[in-house]
Amino acid sequence: MRLIVSTQLNVFDELQSEWNDLVQRSTSNRIFSTWEWKSTWWEAYEPGRLWIITCRDENDRLLGIAPWFIGDNVERGRVVSTIGCKEVTDYLDVIIDKEHVEAVLNCFVGFLKDNAHQFDRLEFCNIAEDSTSYQNLPAVLRAHGFTIDISLEDVCPVIELPTTWEAYLNLLDKKQRHELRRKLRRSQGVNSEIDWYIVGAQHNIHEQIDRFLDLMAASDPDKQIFLQNPQNVAFFKSIAQVLHNKGWLQLNFLTIEGNPAAAYLNFDYQGHILVYNSGLLPDQYGHLSPGIILLANNIRHAIETRHTVFDFLQGDEAYKYHMGGQSTHVYNLNVHLEKS
Repeated sequence: MRLIVSTQLNVFDELQSEWNDLVQRSTSNRIFSTWEWKSTWWEAYEPGRLWIITCRDENDRLLGIAPWFIGDNVERGRVVSTIGCKEVTDYLDVIIDKEHVEAVLNCFVGFLKDNAHQFDRLEFCNIAEDSTSYQNLPAVLRAHGFTIDISLEDVCPVIELPTTWEAYLNLLDKKQRHELRRKLRRSQGVNSEIDWYIVGAQHNIHEQIDRFLDLMAASDPDKQIFLQNPQNVAFFKSIAQVLHNKGWLQLNFLTIEGNPAAAYLNFDYQGHILVYNSGLLPDQYGHLSPGIILLANNIRHAIETRHTVFDFLQGDEAYKYHMGGQSTHVYNLNVHLEKS
């Protein structure tokens, strides 16, 4: 197995034609592992020095990518992290052909041990409970002499979608089912001026993204502060455009009397709908529950289009559980090697 270390920005161009093919063959086939996500995130933030490690077989076939970087931290020194860590990326992992997990992990970890003089610690964040980085990597690290601390980062409530809307409603407890039906009836009444739409080819995507960011900032003081950072705005605009071009973006709005009142920025990838962020005008329309009405329409649409999973991503907000979410977990791995 041949290992290559890439530290220059052109590595994204060099690997573009192979990257997503490996993601499709990997144990981490998530939108956050794709070339589009990694390269766009790096362009927006560039928080350190690239340190992308690749493993290839004797026929030069790409079997693994460790999409890492080294950042300098005043308190923790030189820290190896995964591209995307941490605030705007919900799941992170190494990208390894599912038929070669053990060999590639040993390739990566052996390299880390041999090059431990280049860093002080490894901090791998947002690791899903079903990921290679959680289920397989710790044992390989320990076998090579690394010390690991695993801690819970957050929960990601997920709905395993049934095949019908009525079956979905039956997943909810009686109180939540009654409340949801009541809100939907009100929104669908004869005199209702409530409607919703998914952004499509007939819309100007740039205008729709700006509309979403306005609603996002209005919905929550923390989101408003987040969007005061130009890097965050640049990333949101770039990733939305890139994923729209790929057909992976599901940006949708609820309107009241023609005016946008709520919005969801979702991803549509591999049969999963991922609820990435939301916006709302709570002071104007909160009494009409526009966020819940739009979310219910999102779930119904996902069922009707034969999606299998509705993933709320990180956060334990009550509404996610009221709508049927069941907790899955993401973890942090903090790793160091005792140096002689």
